[in-house]
Amino acid sequence: MIVKETKLKGCFVIEPAIFEDERGYFMESFNALRFNSAIGSEINFVQDNQSYSVKGVIRAIHYQIGEYAQSKLVRVLSGTVLDVAVDLRKDSPTYKEYVAVELSSENKKQFFIPKGFGHGFVVLSESAEFFYKCDNYYNKESEGGIIFSDPTLNIDWKLPHEQLIVSEKDQVLPTLENARL
Repeated sequence: MIVKETKLKGCFVIEPAIFEDERGYFMESFNALRFNSAIGSEINFVQDNQSYSVKGVIRAIHYQIGEYAQSKLVRVLSGTVLDVAVDLRKDSPTYKEYVAVELSSENKKQFFIPKGFGHGFVVLSESAEFFYKCDNYYNKESEGGIIFSDPTLNIDWKLPHEQLIVSEKDQVLPTLENARL
């Protein structure tokens, strides 16, 4: 496993060791001891989530605050997405900055996003299955969000605006300036 920290402290791209032969491939997708050692933190995942989306769907930018803040380990089971983490830690030198990582069923990369970050993705392929582990349970009263088109963040979603499919809920999210952090 190769683990690389991004420009946002605490966010890591993880490339698993893949063993291929004429039968197909094998990879260890998660090992708590190796994972915690690699990121230098003790994470206990308690919930797994999976979604299916078609090309152009944006699921962004979401987070949980307070005692229900979540760290996530995300990956793509089929298709390709552009995955985005936004630093929402007001005391961080990279506050309001983001990093984007292409995750696909082919590259098998994973992306770790710690507590204190917003998270979202857009589907770049015809469809995608997205899977993620969370270290805290979802709590509706603790959810927050930022509009995907926030001018301060200026995220390049890699698709023309007219191709984006955004839920009604996500269309009315506030800007970063007005978000509940």
